[in-house]
Amino acid sequence: MHSRKHGRHGSSKPPVKRHSWMVYEKEEVRKLVEKFSKEGASTARIGTILRDQYGIPDVRVFGLRIGRAAGKENEMEDMHNLMVRAVSLHRHMESNKGDAKARHGLELMESKIRRLGKYYARKGKLPRGWKYSIEEAKLLVK
Repeated sequence: MHSRKHGRHGSSKPPVKRHSWMVYEKEEVRKLVEKFSKEGASTARIGTILRDQYGIPDVRVFGLRIGRAAGKENEMEDMHNLMVRAVSLHRHMESNKGDAKARHGLELMESKIRRLGKYYARKGKLPRGWKYSIEEAKLLVK
């Protein structure tokens, strides 16, 4: 979105198909996701573990979603991770005022947080008049 490319109009993911080399069944994958979730792994981390250690490239092949199978679908983990990065970058900007690249990156990240906030407000996960501010983000991240 923030690059200088022209986009990929009409592009989509290849059709979801089960590869012949996959040895796991749906229930086994669901149990693995639940196990890693109980250990405290994030949804992104669970996906990485399944891909690297178990050879499961995408749980959607089984009709699953990691967030739903892990019981984390109502958590706004993506918003929290973005806020952690924004607070860290804001802290960096306080001591490095001339860092123009970091300032631009912070602007892009905060606009992404605002867009995600609008989405969550539409879905009812955030209050209707929710507004992003770095001060509130600092309090939430602590």
